[in-house]
Amino acid sequence: MRSRSNSSMPLFYFRIRTGRFSGASDTAFELADRDAAWVEMTKVCGDLVGSISRHLKQNAEWQMELLDESKKPLFRIRLVAETLD
Repeated sequence: MRSRSNSSMPLFYFRIRTGRFSGASDTAFELADRDAAWVEMTKVCGDLVGSISRHLKQNAEWQMELLDESKKPLFRIRLVAETLD
């Protein structure tokens, strides 16, 4: 993943949401296109999910979103912990 340089590749941002907490990256990342952005998102999410799941509370949700240059969400991956009674 490369941060912004002077080329004309599209810019993308990551946003993490955990419960009421949310934060978008201030750093834009250049990726070739939406398909490349999806691949990068799944790699980053895969690297994080083990740690996230070990700290996830019951009946909680964690989300990662990939945003376009205008910070509109393009993709979302959700990890949901549910208590089933």
